[in-house]
Amino acid sequence: MPAHASLAASDPRDTALLLVNLGTPEAPTAPAVRRYLAEFLSDRRVVDLPAWLWRPLLRGAVLPLRAPKVAHKYASIWLPGADGGSPLAAYTRRLAAATQAELPELRVAWAMRYGAPSLARALAGLRAGARRLLVLPLYPQYSTTTTASVADVAGLDVDRADLAADAAGAPHLQSGDGRTRLVLHYHRDAGWVDAVAASIQAGRAARGAGEHLLFSFHGLPQRLADRGDPYPRQCEASARAIAQRLGLAEGEWSLSYQSRFGRARWLEPATDATLDALAERGLRRVDVVAPGFAVDCIETLEEVAMMLAERFAGRGGQLRYLPCLNDAPAHARALAAIARGALRDWG
Repeated sequence: MPAHASLAASDPRDTALLLVNLGTPEAPTAPAVRRYLAEFLSDRRVVDLPAWLWRPLLRGAVLPLRAPKVAHKYASIWLPGADGGSPLAAYTRRLAAATQAELPELRVAWAMRYGAPSLARALAGLRAGARRLLVLPLYPQYSTTTTASVADVAGLDVDRADLAADAAGAPHLQSGDGRTRLVLHYHRDAGWVDAVAASIQAGRAARGAGEHLLFSFHGLPQRLADRGDPYPRQCEASARAIAQRLGLAEGEWSLSYQSRFGRARWLEPATDATLDALAERGLRRVDVVAPGFAVDCIETLEEVAMMLAERFAGRGGQLRYLPCLNDAPAHARALAAIARGALRDWG
């Protein structure tokens, strides 16, 4: 389904739901990765350095050095076939289709914050035909580096009062014209927690449970958390809610942060250091899940399931990665329930 297509005038579904994910290069090649990284790393929400300092460094050193390396990583996980390609794009597309099946009364579309299909084009197309537009970023936990960047493109302002209004649920914002709202987070939504927990149970039942369950979330510079970004607090709340749903005791699970970039201090503990510590404790079978990612992507399939698994194997252990929810029916049902709840509150 084209993410940017507008609603036809005769379409009775005058409310639209737009699922938004981070983004991905269109091909596992250095030029495509360079274009994607240039857009991603030029966002001031992602890299908050002064433009006069960062832009020359980005163009002169970061992109030329990183693009070929990252392209090689993408090539290792690229899905074959006409319905394949980038896992993040393929699974997001399938998830949108599954969510559409759960919400026949709405028009469901999908877009990427960086790359294609363009978020800006999707917003323009849907706003041209929809009376109401609900934007649902596929980030269970809110961060200024992710959800707030989507809000920027949607023309919405996020302040701390919005986040504090309903810290446990899925609050939403209204745009100036009254036609657009955005779900800020769903980090403790009961349907989503149940879906993640059930997926973990199924994975562990199929292969046997490991000795420890590690929740690995994407990292964040510590300075952003120090400024009040609620992301680490929401990651901790998500992990605890899922662990409780699984009936795990305190020592049977832990939380860590992956995907560090640059030399600044990031959230701790780091996933690689945590796995090293688990190996030193004598644990040999560790299950890893990444509930901060709606669908599998380079950070889960290459970084965790390949790179970190190899690192842990070198210390005598076996890392067993449990996939994201992806386009599972339970995931689509959870997102549909979140959307219906936000629209019900909207009235």
